[in-house]
Amino acid sequence: MNELCLIVGMALITFFIRYGLLGMSSRIKLSASMTQMLRYIPPAVLTAIVVPTVLISSKGEVMLSYTNARLMGAIAAILISFYTRNLLLTIVLGMLVFFCWQWLLVQLS
Repeated sequence: MNELCLIVGMALITFFIRYGLLGMSSRIKLSASMTQMLRYIPPAVLTAIVVPTVLISSKGEVMLSYTNARLMGAIAAILISFYTRNLLLTIVLGMLVFFCWQWLLVQLS
């Protein structure tokens, strides 16, 4: 029961904090330079989430070698994205490279 109250309380607090800002958003006018700066937030946050996942192993070591299947999948996804500009194709082929590379490493060891 305590866990449920805790979850509901956190949900309500999160909702009201965000609702307050969204409710006032029509009254807030941002300058063109601020709007341009805000466009960099999603790529920066995505990079901050993905890079540690790709480069750091479960033991906490940085893995910059061909034995890192996540790194190989990420490199493939970057190249595919650069050449095709197709999000779905990038995700599918990047995951395919990751799984095939991981399978290949297991087979060779």
